[in-house]
Amino acid sequence: MKPIITVSEYMSESTGVRPPVLLDVRWQLGGPHGRADYDAGHIPGAVFVDLDAELAGPPGRGGRHPLPDLEVFTAAMRRAGVSRDTPVVVYDGGQGWAAARAWWLLRWAGHPNVRVLDGGLAAWTGDLSTKTPEPDAGDFRSEPGGLPLLDADGAAALAESGLLLDARAAERYRGDVEPIDRVGGHIPGALSAPTAQNVAEDGRFLPAGTLASRFAALGAAPGTEVGVYCGSGVSGAHEVLALEIAGHQAALYAGSWSEWSADESRPVATGPDPR
Repeated sequence: MKPIITVSEYMSESTGVRPPVLLDVRWQLGGPHGRADYDAGHIPGAVFVDLDAELAGPPGRGGRHPLPDLEVFTAAMRRAGVSRDTPVVVYDGGQGWAAARAWWLLRWAGHPNVRVLDGGLAAWTGDLSTKTPEPDAGDFRSEPGGLPLLDADGAAALAESGLLLDARAAERYRGDVEPIDRVGGHIPGALSAPTAQNVAEDGRFLPAGTLASRFAALGAAPGTEVGVYCGSGVSGAHEVLALEIAGHQAALYAGSWSEWSADESRPVATGPDPR
């Protein structure tokens, strides 16, 4: 199953015998809370999910967006009407990062049928609704392990034995700037692969063949173990999604640079080269 779905495909499925549960995960780093945008207008039937409160735990030693408490996450999914046997479609404002975070969490927690609306709300051509739906509670149960997950030690090891991609902007990878975390730079051995290069100007993912060529040029050959990190595990999920479109299953280092850089004992590389 493709991990993304077009607007036209979603509209067709939404009137079918098994309409997907639709989640609105609008969010932006350092921006206003997405709930206000949701209340002002959302795709009909969409249920709002709060990334900071329901798709991440409190900031701390595990990073700025550590994995959420499984009970909190599971309760949020059930409230939205998610069951294991119901398809799920997720969208955000168009950047795709927040939607990919929800996609990754659901897949990691064992849901087999989750897709991101390609292009997000910006691609939607239908009417918007201000009605808050009240779906029947779902029966989803979190069973972690559906997608591979890295911790800091695992990321360091993968940078030596396989391919570790840094999904942040190139200037943060190099350490030229660091607007958020303690120090700039990257995990030694990681390659720069900004997630912004996985999408077209309209926010839609590039074709699978184009993405496959991009990742092949970075070293993602058949049989190569691939991992991804970013600043806090949000845009990194977007790159994991792009890799899946390209035919690769990649592991996510959820703590990402916000966890790595907070530990002064961990090495930091700077400049354009991996080491």
